[in-house]
Amino acid sequence: MSDFLSDDTFEKFRDLIYNESGIHFSSSNRTILESRLKERMRGSPLSDLMDYYRVLTTDADELKALLDSVTTNLTRFFRNTAHIETFEYHVIPALIQSKRERGERRIRIWSAGCSTGEEPYTVAMVTRELLPAGMELEVVASDISLKSLMVGKEGFYADTRVNGVAQRYLDKYFTRSGNGYRVNDDIKKLVRFDYHNLKHDSGLRGLDVVFCRNVLIYFDEAAQKAAVERFWDAMAPRSFLFIGHSESLFGMQTRFEFLKTDWACIYQKNVAGKNP
Repeated sequence: MSDFLSDDTFEKFRDLIYNESGIHFSSSNRTILESRLKERMRGSPLSDLMDYYRVLTTDADELKALLDSVTTNLTRFFRNTAHIETFEYHVIPALIQSKRERGERRIRIWSAGCSTGEEPYTVAMVTRELLPAGMELEVVASDISLKSLMVGKEGFYADTRVNGVAQRYLDKYFTRSGNGYRVNDDIKKLVRFDYHNLKHDSGLRGLDVVFCRNVLIYFDEAAQKAAVERFWDAMAPRSFLFIGHSESLFGMQTRFEFLKTDWACIYQKNVAGKNP
């Protein structure tokens, strides 16, 4: 048992974080929570963890700051080639066809757990390449980390952060700036960044694609199922769900259908009974 974080205190913080965000800390990753608490306490006049706990129950901003610190913001442009190819070669063409058939003009995408913005900008660029004249795109990018959202809104990435971006995308959608690249305004205007806690309903509806990759792994089974049900409510009748390659809905009672493409396996909300 840690001198800093007793078993009882660990359980209190674990339960508070879970109740507020769905993020689950097990005994195996207890040390991660302990290190984050030490970081927050370092800048605080408080010396007792339980005093800090009481602050969290009354100070919404500090609670947000703690939740921000316990999330892992690992991402990159064009992450998981198989997913991007599935999106480019299967999902977007299928959506364009179905939109035309129904006389609709807008494709709406949600990047849930967008971190510092590489994912939503990636899907915006790929979609922009394929979008026919007269069809519009809207990308909503959300995260529980305010610091990450600010990076995404700024749209500046150091040289090391754009590794993996094809030269044609760099030339067309980025502008060289100092020791990095800045996303051009024509792509930035397609992406709306917003704070959102996946513990709650986003209020979004009619979405054609939801990306929520490598987020559900931080939730326990109950929180995972609740989040997936909220995705279902937010999505259009024929739409697509991307989760992390190490994540699965297998064994979970959901209404999503498993969809195997030539590139990767994803999920589909298919209430119409046939593929779009």
